[in-house]
Amino acid sequence: MHLLINTGGGDAPGLNAVIRAVTLSAIRRGFQVTGIRRGYAGLLADYPEGLIPLTRDSVRGIAERGGTILGTVNKGSPFEYPTVLANGESALVDRSDTLVANFRKTSADGLIALGGDGSLRIAARLLEKGVPIIGVPKTIDNDLGATESSFGFDTAMSFATDAIGRLHSTAEAHSRVMVVEVMGRHAGWIALFSGIAGGANAILLPEQDFDLDAVCASIRHRYETQRPFAIVVVAEGAKPLGGAQWISKREVAKEATLGGIGAHVADEIAKRTGYETRSLVLGHLQRGGSPTAADRVLAMRYGAAAVRLAAEGAWGSMVSYAPPHMNAVPIADAVAKLRSVPPDHDALTTARDLGICLGV
Repeated sequence: MHLLINTGGGDAPGLNAVIRAVTLSAIRRGFQVTGIRRGYAGLLADYPEGLIPLTRDSVRGIAERGGTILGTVNKGSPFEYPTVLANGESALVDRSDTLVANFRKTSADGLIALGGDGSLRIAARLLEKGVPIIGVPKTIDNDLGATESSFGFDTAMSFATDAIGRLHSTAEAHSRVMVVEVMGRHAGWIALFSGIAGGANAILLPEQDFDLDAVCASIRHRYETQRPFAIVVVAEGAKPLGGAQWISKREVAKEATLGGIGAHVADEIAKRTGYETRSLVLGHLQRGGSPTAADRVLAMRYGAAAVRLAAEGAWGSMVSYAPPHMNAVPIADAVAKLRSVPPDHDALTTARDLGICLGV
Protein backbone atom coordinates (compact mmCIF):
# COMPACT_ATOMS: atom_id res chain seq x y z
CA MET A 1 0.00 0.00 0.00
CA HIS A 2 1.14 3.54 -0.78
CA LEU A 3 -0.11 6.29 1.54
CA LEU A 4 0.10 10.06 1.16
CA ILE A 5 -0.02 12.32 4.22
CA ASN A 6 -0.47 16.08 4.60
CA THR A 7 -1.04 18.70 7.29
CA GLY A 8 -3.52 21.55 6.76
CA GLY A 9 -4.76 24.61 8.59
CA GLY A 10 -3.08 26.08 11.64
CA ASP A 11 -0.18 24.17 13.12
CA ALA A 12 -0.52 22.34 16.43
CA PRO A 13 1.97 20.71 18.80
CA GLY A 14 1.95 17.00 18.00
CA LEU A 15 1.69 17.11 14.21
CA ASN A 16 5.20 15.75 13.83
CA ALA A 17 4.42 12.97 16.29
CA VAL A 18 1.48 11.93 14.10
CA ILE A 19 3.69 12.00 10.98
CA ARG A 20 6.25 9.83 12.76
CA ALA A 21 3.63 7.34 13.93
CA VAL A 22 2.03 7.10 10.48
CA THR A 23 5.42 6.55 8.84
CA LEU A 24 6.69 3.93 11.28
CA SER A 25 3.37 2.09 11.46
CA ALA A 26 3.15 2.00 7.67
CA ILE A 27 6.75 0.87 7.14
CA ARG A 28 6.23 -1.90 9.68
CA ARG A 29 3.45 -3.23 7.43
CA GLY A 30 5.57 -2.90 4.31
CA PHE A 31 3.73 0.21 3.11
CA GLN A 32 5.21 3.23 1.34
CA VAL A 33 4.57 6.74 2.71
CA THR A 34 4.89 10.04 0.84
CA GLY A 35 4.48 13.46 2.42
CA ILE A 36 2.69 16.34 0.68
CA ARG A 37 4.27 19.71 1.39
CA ARG A 38 2.24 22.78 2.42
CA GLY A 39 -1.22 21.28 2.69
CA TYR A 40 -2.37 20.43 -0.82
CA ALA A 41 0.20 22.61 -2.58
CA GLY A 42 2.41 19.57 -3.09
CA LEU A 43 -0.27 18.17 -5.40
CA LEU A 44 -0.94 21.50 -7.08
CA ALA A 45 1.46 24.43 -7.48
CA ASP A 46 4.49 22.50 -6.18
CA TYR A 47 3.75 19.21 -7.95
CA PRO A 48 5.74 16.94 -8.21
CA GLU A 49 8.59 18.57 -6.25
CA GLY A 50 6.18 19.04 -3.34
CA LEU A 51 6.07 15.32 -2.69
CA ILE A 52 8.73 13.83 -0.42
CA PRO A 53 9.26 10.19 0.57
CA LEU A 54 9.04 9.57 4.30
CA THR A 55 11.42 7.03 5.79
CA ARG A 56 12.61 5.96 9.22
CA ASP A 57 15.51 8.40 8.88
CA SER A 58 13.35 11.36 7.84
CA VAL A 59 11.08 11.02 10.89
CA ARG A 60 13.76 10.20 13.42
CA GLY A 61 13.61 12.51 16.47
CA ILE A 62 10.68 14.63 15.26
CA ALA A 63 8.05 13.63 17.85
CA GLU A 64 9.24 16.25 20.33
CA ARG A 65 9.36 19.05 17.74
CA GLY A 66 6.59 21.62 17.32
CA GLY A 67 5.20 22.66 13.95
CA THR A 68 5.20 20.22 11.04
CA ILE A 69 8.06 19.03 8.85
CA LEU A 70 5.63 19.03 5.90
CA GLY A 71 4.56 22.64 6.32
CA THR A 72 0.99 23.89 6.29
CA VAL A 73 -1.20 26.71 4.95
CA ASN A 74 -4.44 28.36 6.01
CA LYS A 75 -5.51 29.37 2.50
CA GLY A 76 -4.82 26.27 0.43
CA SER A 77 -8.22 24.76 -0.32
CA PRO A 78 -8.08 23.14 -3.77
CA PHE A 79 -11.67 24.32 -4.26
CA GLU A 80 -10.63 27.96 -3.76
CA TYR A 81 -6.96 27.91 -4.63
CA PRO A 82 -5.07 31.24 -4.84
CA THR A 83 -4.03 31.50 -8.50
CA VAL A 84 -2.41 34.17 -10.69
CA LEU A 85 -4.41 34.42 -13.92
CA ALA A 86 -3.03 35.03 -17.41
CA ASN A 87 -3.85 38.74 -17.11
CA GLY A 88 -1.73 38.99 -13.97
CA GLU A 89 -4.66 39.28 -11.58
CA SER A 90 -5.06 37.01 -8.55
CA ALA A 91 -8.18 34.91 -8.11
CA LEU A 92 -9.52 31.92 -6.21
CA VAL A 93 -9.88 29.02 -8.65
CA ASP A 94 -11.36 25.54 -8.24
CA ARG A 95 -8.38 23.28 -8.90
CA SER A 96 -9.79 20.17 -7.29
CA ASP A 97 -9.88 18.27 -10.60
CA THR A 98 -6.15 18.95 -11.06
CA LEU A 99 -5.50 17.69 -7.54
CA VAL A 100 -7.46 14.49 -8.19
CA ALA A 101 -5.58 13.91 -11.44
CA ASN A 102 -2.20 14.43 -9.77
CA PHE A 103 -3.23 12.21 -6.88
CA ARG A 104 -3.91 9.41 -9.34
CA LYS A 105 -0.53 9.95 -10.99
CA THR A 106 1.16 9.13 -7.68
CA SER A 107 -0.44 5.65 -7.71
CA ALA A 108 -1.26 6.17 -4.04
CA ASP A 109 -3.95 4.06 -2.43
CA GLY A 110 -5.14 6.85 -0.17
CA LEU A 111 -4.43 10.02 1.78
CA ILE A 112 -4.16 10.56 5.52
CA ALA A 113 -5.24 14.16 6.09
CA LEU A 114 -4.35 15.91 9.34
CA GLY A 115 -6.49 18.96 10.00
CA GLY A 116 -9.18 20.77 11.92
CA ASP A 117 -12.74 21.63 11.03
CA GLY A 118 -11.89 23.49 7.81
CA SER A 119 -9.34 20.96 6.56
CA LEU A 120 -11.63 18.02 7.25
CA ARG A 121 -14.46 19.73 5.37
CA ILE A 122 -12.10 19.89 2.39
CA ALA A 123 -11.35 16.20 2.91
CA ALA A 124 -15.09 15.41 2.88
CA ARG A 125 -15.46 17.17 -0.49
CA LEU A 126 -12.44 15.36 -1.94
CA LEU A 127 -13.98 12.06 -0.83
CA GLU A 128 -16.96 12.88 -3.02
CA LYS A 129 -14.55 13.33 -5.94
CA GLY A 130 -13.09 9.86 -5.41
CA VAL A 131 -10.01 10.48 -3.28
CA PRO A 132 -9.77 7.80 -0.55
CA ILE A 133 -9.06 9.64 2.72
CA ILE A 134 -8.56 8.90 6.41
CA GLY A 135 -8.89 11.99 8.61
CA VAL A 136 -6.95 12.79 11.77
CA PRO A 137 -8.42 15.60 13.91
CA LYS A 138 -6.06 18.47 14.72
CA THR A 139 -7.11 21.47 16.78
CA ILE A 140 -5.67 23.08 19.88
CA ASP A 141 -9.16 24.48 20.57
CA ASN A 142 -10.40 20.91 21.19
CA ASP A 143 -13.60 21.80 19.34
CA LEU A 144 -14.28 18.85 17.03
CA GLY A 145 -17.48 17.19 18.17
CA ALA A 146 -16.70 13.63 17.13
CA THR A 147 -13.66 13.12 19.34
CA GLU A 148 -13.13 13.48 23.08
CA SER A 149 -9.76 15.18 22.81
CA SER A 150 -7.43 16.33 20.04
CA PHE A 151 -3.67 16.54 20.26
CA GLY A 152 -2.25 20.02 20.81
CA PHE A 153 -4.89 21.01 23.35
CA ASP A 154 -2.92 19.83 26.37
CA THR A 155 0.17 21.73 25.22
CA ALA A 156 -1.75 24.95 24.56
CA MET A 157 -3.62 24.67 27.85
CA SER A 158 -0.42 23.94 29.77
CA PHE A 159 1.36 26.95 28.27
CA ALA A 160 -1.58 29.23 29.06
CA THR A 161 -1.68 27.87 32.61
CA ASP A 162 2.00 28.67 33.09
CA ALA A 163 1.54 32.20 31.72
CA ILE A 164 -1.44 32.85 33.99
CA GLY A 165 0.49 31.56 36.98
CA ARG A 166 3.41 33.88 36.22
CA LEU A 167 1.09 36.88 36.19
CA HIS A 168 0.00 36.40 39.80
CA SER A 169 3.18 37.82 41.29
CA THR A 170 3.23 40.98 39.17
CA ALA A 171 -0.53 41.52 39.55
CA GLU A 172 -0.27 41.24 43.33
CA ALA A 173 2.89 43.36 43.54
CA HIS A 174 1.25 46.26 41.66
CA SER A 175 -2.35 45.71 42.83
CA ARG A 176 -3.39 45.33 39.20
CA VAL A 177 -6.04 43.54 37.24
CA MET A 178 -4.44 41.41 34.51
CA VAL A 179 -6.56 40.30 31.55
CA VAL A 180 -5.21 37.37 29.54
CA GLU A 181 -6.64 36.62 26.08
CA VAL A 182 -6.24 33.00 24.97
CA MET A 183 -7.28 31.13 21.84
CA GLY A 184 -10.76 29.66 21.47
CA ARG A 185 -12.87 30.88 18.57
CA HIS A 186 -16.10 29.04 19.33
CA ALA A 187 -15.07 26.81 22.24
CA GLY A 188 -13.73 27.85 25.61
CA TRP A 189 -11.81 24.72 26.59
CA ILE A 190 -8.40 26.43 26.75
CA ALA A 191 -9.74 29.39 28.73
CA LEU A 192 -11.72 27.19 31.13
CA PHE A 193 -9.04 24.64 31.93
CA SER A 194 -6.09 27.04 32.02
CA GLY A 195 -8.13 29.51 34.05
CA ILE A 196 -8.98 26.92 36.69
CA ALA A 197 -5.47 25.45 36.75
CA GLY A 198 -3.79 28.88 36.79
CA GLY A 199 -5.92 30.31 39.58
CA ALA A 200 -7.87 32.90 37.57
CA ASN A 201 -10.53 34.96 39.32
CA ALA A 202 -12.76 35.31 36.27
CA ILE A 203 -13.09 33.22 33.08
CA LEU A 204 -15.04 34.44 30.04
CA LEU A 205 -16.06 31.88 27.41
CA PRO A 206 -17.56 31.97 23.89
CA GLU A 207 -20.40 29.70 25.03
CA GLN A 208 -21.90 32.31 27.36
CA ASP A 209 -22.10 36.06 26.68
CA PHE A 210 -20.59 37.83 29.65
CA ASP A 211 -21.89 40.72 31.72
CA LEU A 212 -19.13 43.25 32.41
CA ASP A 213 -21.04 44.52 35.43
CA ALA A 214 -20.83 41.04 36.96
CA VAL A 215 -17.12 40.83 36.21
CA CYS A 216 -16.44 44.23 37.75
CA ALA A 217 -18.55 43.41 40.81
CA SER A 218 -16.46 40.30 41.37
CA ILE A 219 -13.22 42.26 41.07
CA ARG A 220 -14.44 45.01 43.42
CA HIS A 221 -15.31 42.35 45.99
CA ARG A 222 -11.73 41.08 45.88
CA TYR A 223 -10.29 44.55 46.41
CA GLU A 224 -12.74 45.27 49.22
CA THR A 225 -11.81 42.03 51.01
CA GLN A 226 -8.06 42.69 51.13
CA ARG A 227 -7.18 40.90 47.88
CA PRO A 228 -6.29 43.93 45.72
CA PHE A 229 -5.46 42.18 42.44
CA ALA A 230 -7.23 39.92 39.95
CA ILE A 231 -6.60 37.68 36.93
CA VAL A 232 -9.22 37.55 34.17
CA VAL A 233 -8.92 34.91 31.43
CA VAL A 234 -10.93 35.56 28.26
CA ALA A 235 -11.24 33.37 25.17
CA GLU A 236 -10.72 35.24 21.89
CA GLY A 237 -14.25 34.31 20.82
CA ALA A 238 -16.00 35.54 23.96
CA LYS A 239 -18.39 38.44 23.58
CA PRO A 240 -20.25 40.79 25.93
CA LEU A 241 -24.00 40.74 26.37
CA GLY A 242 -25.62 42.23 23.30
CA GLY A 243 -22.27 42.46 21.52
CA ALA A 244 -20.38 40.57 18.83
CA GLN A 245 -17.06 38.78 18.59
CA TRP A 246 -14.08 41.11 18.18
CA ILE A 247 -12.48 40.81 14.74
CA SER A 248 -8.90 41.94 14.24
CA LYS A 249 -8.56 41.12 10.53
CA ARG A 250 -10.55 39.90 7.52
CA GLU A 251 -9.00 38.12 4.55
CA VAL A 252 -10.44 36.79 1.31
CA ALA A 253 -11.49 33.12 1.47
CA LYS A 254 -10.52 32.87 5.10
CA GLU A 255 -12.47 32.97 8.33
CA ALA A 256 -12.12 36.32 10.07
CA THR A 257 -9.26 36.52 12.57
CA LEU A 258 -10.55 37.14 16.07
CA GLY A 259 -8.71 39.27 18.59
CA GLY A 260 -8.93 42.34 20.73
CA ILE A 261 -11.57 41.27 23.23
CA GLY A 262 -8.94 41.12 25.99
CA ALA A 263 -7.95 44.76 25.50
CA HIS A 264 -11.61 45.77 25.40
CA VAL A 265 -12.35 43.95 28.66
CA ALA A 266 -9.29 45.53 30.30
CA ASP A 267 -10.34 49.03 29.18
CA GLU A 268 -13.86 48.54 30.50
CA ILE A 269 -12.67 47.18 33.85
CA ALA A 270 -10.34 50.15 34.30
CA LYS A 271 -13.07 52.59 33.30
CA ARG A 272 -15.74 51.08 35.54
CA THR A 273 -13.64 50.31 38.63
CA GLY A 274 -10.76 52.77 38.52
CA TYR A 275 -8.31 49.92 39.16
CA GLU A 276 -5.07 49.79 37.20
CA THR A 277 -5.57 47.16 34.50
CA ARG A 278 -3.30 45.57 31.90
CA SER A 279 -3.96 43.06 29.13
CA LEU A 280 -1.89 40.67 27.08
CA VAL A 281 -2.59 38.25 24.25
CA LEU A 282 -0.89 34.84 24.29
CA GLY A 283 -1.72 34.33 20.61
CA HIS A 284 0.41 31.96 18.59
CA LEU A 285 2.68 31.21 21.53
CA GLN A 286 0.02 28.63 22.40
CA ARG A 287 0.63 26.84 19.10
CA GLY A 288 4.40 26.72 19.35
CA GLY A 289 7.02 24.71 21.13
CA SER A 290 7.44 21.08 22.00
CA PRO A 291 4.26 19.09 22.67
CA THR A 292 3.68 17.81 26.19
CA ALA A 293 4.18 14.12 26.90
CA ALA A 294 0.40 13.65 26.92
CA ASP A 295 0.07 15.24 23.48
CA ARG A 296 2.96 13.20 22.05
CA VAL A 297 1.38 9.94 23.16
CA LEU A 298 -2.09 10.98 21.98
CA ALA A 299 -0.72 12.15 18.61
CA MET A 300 1.13 8.88 18.03
CA ARG A 301 -1.99 6.92 18.96
CA TYR A 302 -3.90 8.92 16.34
CA GLY A 303 -1.23 8.26 13.72
CA ALA A 304 -1.00 4.54 14.36
CA ALA A 305 -4.80 4.24 14.35
CA ALA A 306 -4.98 6.05 11.00
CA VAL A 307 -2.70 3.47 9.40
CA ARG A 308 -4.76 0.64 10.90
CA LEU A 309 -7.90 2.13 9.33
CA ALA A 310 -6.14 2.49 6.00
CA ALA A 311 -5.01 -1.14 6.16
CA GLU A 312 -8.64 -2.13 6.80
CA GLY A 313 -9.81 -0.03 3.86
CA ALA A 314 -11.95 2.19 6.09
CA TRP A 315 -11.68 5.17 3.74
CA GLY A 316 -13.92 8.11 4.52
CA SER A 317 -13.34 7.72 8.25
CA MET A 318 -11.80 10.02 10.81
CA VAL A 319 -9.93 8.64 13.80
CA SER A 320 -11.94 9.40 16.94
CA TYR A 321 -10.65 9.21 20.50
CA ALA A 322 -13.27 7.64 22.79
CA PRO A 323 -11.22 6.91 25.92
CA PRO A 324 -9.61 4.51 26.24
CA HIS A 325 -10.09 3.48 22.61
CA MET A 326 -9.43 4.90 19.17
CA ASN A 327 -12.49 4.48 16.97
CA ALA A 328 -13.58 5.45 13.47
CA VAL A 329 -16.38 7.87 12.57
CA PRO A 330 -17.44 9.12 9.12
CA ILE A 331 -15.62 12.35 8.23
CA ALA A 332 -18.96 13.95 7.33
CA ASP A 333 -20.23 13.23 10.85
CA ALA A 334 -16.98 14.46 12.38
CA VAL A 335 -17.40 17.98 11.01
CA ALA A 336 -21.17 18.17 11.51
CA LYS A 337 -20.96 19.67 14.99
CA LEU A 338 -18.39 21.61 16.99
CA ARG A 339 -17.51 20.51 20.51
CA SER A 340 -18.22 23.46 22.78
CA VAL A 341 -18.29 23.57 26.58
CA PRO A 342 -21.76 22.33 27.65
CA PRO A 343 -23.53 24.37 30.33
CA ASP A 344 -23.65 21.38 32.69
CA HIS A 345 -19.95 20.48 32.36
CA ASP A 346 -18.35 19.58 35.68
CA ALA A 347 -15.46 21.97 35.08
CA LEU A 348 -17.93 24.87 35.07
CA THR A 349 -19.44 23.60 38.31
CA THR A 350 -15.95 23.34 39.76
CA ALA A 351 -15.16 26.92 38.72
CA ARG A 352 -18.29 28.18 40.44
CA ASP A 353 -17.49 26.18 43.59
CA LEU A 354 -14.04 27.79 43.63
CA GLY A 355 -15.62 31.25 43.48
CA ILE A 356 -14.47 31.98 39.92
CA CYS A 357 -16.65 34.54 38.13
CA LEU A 358 -17.93 33.28 34.78
CA GLY A 359 -19.33 36.62 33.71
CA VAL A 360 -22.95 35.97 34.63
